[in-house]
Amino acid sequence: MPKAQETAVYTHGHHESVLRSHTWRTAANSAAYLLGSLQPHMKILDVGCGPGTITADLAALVPDGHVTGVDSAPDILDRARATAAERGLTNADFAVADVHALDFPDDTFCVVHAHQVLQHVGDPVQALREMRRVTKPGGLIAARDSDYAAMTWHPASPGLDDWLDLYRRVARANGGEPDAGRRLKSWALQAGLTDITATSGTWTFSTPEEREWWSGLWADRTLASSYAQRATEGGHASPQQLRAVSEAWRRWGKQDDGWFAVLHGEILCRKEA
Repeated sequence: MPKAQETAVYTHGHHESVLRSHTWRTAANSAAYLLGSLQPHMKILDVGCGPGTITADLAALVPDGHVTGVDSAPDILDRARATAAERGLTNADFAVADVHALDFPDDTFCVVHAHQVLQHVGDPVQALREMRRVTKPGGLIAARDSDYAAMTWHPASPGLDDWLDLYRRVARANGGEPDAGRRLKSWALQAGLTDITATSGTWTFSTPEEREWWSGLWADRTLASSYAQRATEGGHASPQQLRAVSEAWRRWGKQDDGWFAVLHGEILCRKEA
C-alpha cells in the first residue's frame, strides 16, 4: 500500500509578512497547554516547525533531551537552524518531512507536537495517526490550531467580514480546513486516540502596538503573500478586492477601541501504554 502524501497546498507560504507572525510565536504564547507536561530528559518531535522559534523554546525546556523540528518546506529549515544556533542550542536538529508519512520508527518520541499544522494538511486524521505512531507508549501527542470562524473583533468592519469569508474559501480550495480548532478532538478520536484532553486558548490584540502589528501583517499578507496569489489565481478575489480588504485591516488597526481575538482548539493526547 503506498504511503499517504500531502495533497493540500500551504495557504500562507513564507512571505516576510507571514514570517513576521511565525517568528513571534513562542512556547509560552503558543504551547502553554503542553509545557506543564514536559520533563528535562524528553525527546520531542515538532511537526511543521517553520522558522523554529517554538522548537528552540522546547529544546531549552528539555536540556537533557532532544528536539527534532520537521517541515515540508526545505528553505524555512535554514531559518530554523539559524534560530537554534543563535540561542546556542545543541540539542535540536531539523529535517524535511511530510506529517502524513513520517520517516521515523514507531515509538520514537516522548512528545509529538504540532502548532497551526493540521488546518493546512490534506488529511489531518492520517497526520494524527502518524503522530501517534511515532510517539512512545505513554507519550503525548499535542496539537493546537486556530479556528477562523470563531475569530471575533470590534468594532464591526464589513471589510474584515470580507477578509474572513475570502480566507476560508481560499484555504478550503487549497485542501485545508480553516476552522480546525473545533475539530481537533473529533480528528483525534478518528485517529484512534482515546485519552484526550481538549482545551482552548486565545491570542488577543488590543493595545496600539498589538493592533498595529496584527493589522499590518494581515494587510501586507493580503497583498503580497502566497495567499494573495492563490486568492486571485483561484478566482476568489480580484486585485481590487484584495486592496479593499488590506485597507480595511489598516483602518481597523487605527481604531482606539480595536480588539481582536483568535480562538485556538488544543488537544493533549496520551498514547496507550
